[in-house]
Amino acid sequence: MRSLSYLALAICISTSVGATEFSKTEAKVIDPYQVKFLKRQVDQNMSIGRAIKSIASHYPQDVVEIVEVALETYPEHYQEIIHSAISAQPSSTKEIVQLALAKNVSSCPAIVKLAISAEPSYVDFVVQAAANATPNELNEIVRVAVLTEPNSADSIVQTLSRQHPNKIVDIMTTALNTVPYVGEYVVDALLAIFPGEADDVVTTAIKESAAQREQILRILETAQDAGVADERVRQYGLDAGFSDEELAGVLNDK
Repeated sequence: MRSLSYLALAICISTSVGATEFSKTEAKVIDPYQVKFLKRQVDQNMSIGRAIKSIASHYPQDVVEIVEVALETYPEHYQEIIHSAISAQPSSTKEIVQLALAKNVSSCPAIVKLAISAEPSYVDFVVQAAANATPNELNEIVRVAVLTEPNSADSIVQTLSRQHPNKIVDIMTTALNTVPYVGEYVVDALLAIFPGEADDVVTTAIKESAAQREQILRILETAQDAGVADERVRQYGLDAGFSDEELAGVLNDK
C-alpha cells in the first residue's frame, strides 16, 4: 500500500510541475501537498476528527505523520485531532502523545488526560511518554492519570516507578492522595517489581491510608501475600497503631 505522502502527492501533482516526493527524513517541514490532501479530507468529512479517522482507517501506518500535519494546520482543534487519532489507531498512542508534547499544543497534564480518555487501555504508554518528556511534572502526571483512569492506578504507579525508581515514594504518595482506596493494589504492583523496597512501599501505603483501618489491614495482608515476612508485617501493623489481637486475623489466615 502506498504511503499517505505518496497518495497526497498523486492527488495534487497535476497542480505543480516538477513536484517531488515527500521524504520522512524532512518531516519537520510540512509538505504542502499533504496539507492540501488533509484539507480536502476535512471538506469531504465535514470535520477534522472524522477526516483523521477516515485517513487512519485507510493508512494506519501514516497516522502519526498526518497528526503532525493536522496539528500544524488546525492547531485550535488539537483536542479533536489527538482524540480521533488515538481512538482510530491506539497502537500509535505513545508516538501521538510524544508529538503533541513536542509541539506544545497544550500542557502536559491536559494532553495526558485527553489521551487516556481517548483510549484508557493504553494509559501506561501515555504516562511513560509524558514522564519522559516532562519529568519535572511527574507528580502532576500521576495525579491526572489516576484521576482519569483510577482502575489502572496500580499499573500507572508500577510503570512510572519502574521508569523513575528513585521517585517511588513520591509517586505512591501522589497516587494514594488522589485515589486512597487503591492502596492494596498499588502495594501488590510495586512489591512485584521492587521486593527489596517493602519498607518504603508498605509504610508509605499505610501512612496515606491512615484514616482507613480496614484498608490498612488489606495492605498488610497484601504485603504478606507478596512474601514479606510475618514479623515485618506484624511490626508494620503495630507501628500503625494496631494491637496483636487485631493483627492476628491477618497473620493467622495464612
